[in-house]
Amino acid sequence: MPQAPDDFDPPIGVAIALGPTLRRILAPNPSPMTYRGTNTYLLGHRGIAVIDPGPISAPHLESILAALEPGQHVSHIIVTHSHIDHSPLAATLAERTGAPILGFGGSTAGRSEVMCDLAIAGLAGGGEGIDTEFHPDQSVADGEFITGDGWALEVIHTPGHLGNHIALAWEDVCFTADHVMGWASSLVSPPDGDLTDFMASCHRLLARDWSVFHPGHGAPITDPAARLDWLVGHRLSRETAILDLLHASPATARQLAEHIYVDTPRALLGAAERNVFAHLVDLTGKSTVAPESALSATATFRKID
Repeated sequence: MPQAPDDFDPPIGVAIALGPTLRRILAPNPSPMTYRGTNTYLLGHRGIAVIDPGPISAPHLESILAALEPGQHVSHIIVTHSHIDHSPLAATLAERTGAPILGFGGSTAGRSEVMCDLAIAGLAGGGEGIDTEFHPDQSVADGEFITGDGWALEVIHTPGHLGNHIALAWEDVCFTADHVMGWASSLVSPPDGDLTDFMASCHRLLARDWSVFHPGHGAPITDPAARLDWLVGHRLSRETAILDLLHASPATARQLAEHIYVDTPRALLGAAERNVFAHLVDLTGKSTVAPESALSATATFRKID
């Protein structure tokens, strides 16, 4: 189901029309974690909503501003979540345009209780990096509508990849940011990511009919239901693999990751280990597995029969 890498390779910094009032600009930050780079979206006729300004990048800032046509201005800056590839440029863009920054909250907003406990115990985030300085001018709540010049976006709180992650529904179109992408499954890395929340957010999106998803990285997803089904199935298959191994003997997240992610480059094994740990936390909450000591990323887990 993931798309082949060559299916999506637009020019960096160029505003590509996706519809009469929607354009996408690719940021210059390709990496194994961001694919070709972050997708920044411009929505509107005259008053433009900028969705996910992206990382700190002077060229990307100028690309966004250069994309404004005569008579257009930035009216809203909307941040789906505060990873460093999505949110840091918001502050500079706000300074240049005077537009307010909207988001669910700071980088720990929406964090689940179990993840708060892990963070208090000293577990640090891993993966894409957190923009700890992010604080929106206006906090938006689940179910709230952000309205502008000829557009309205419904806020859907979709924690899982990050506690403050939101998707944005534009009629039957959804900006899914990093919760649903076509090129890869979303990273879930405790204590910032919570797999229990991630699966609940998937099922919440599955309950609605969508025509297309515009993700934070990669190409538009033209069969949203099939992609969501794949994501849920992918996670369930990982769960099965973990339980099968634990049925044989207790193991740590690292040991499980080394057995399951056999084709993963060594440099990405740390992220794979975090994904496995996210599953172990979820399974602990379901009383399916248990740590042999305190719940932690280095604990040895056993299957509960």
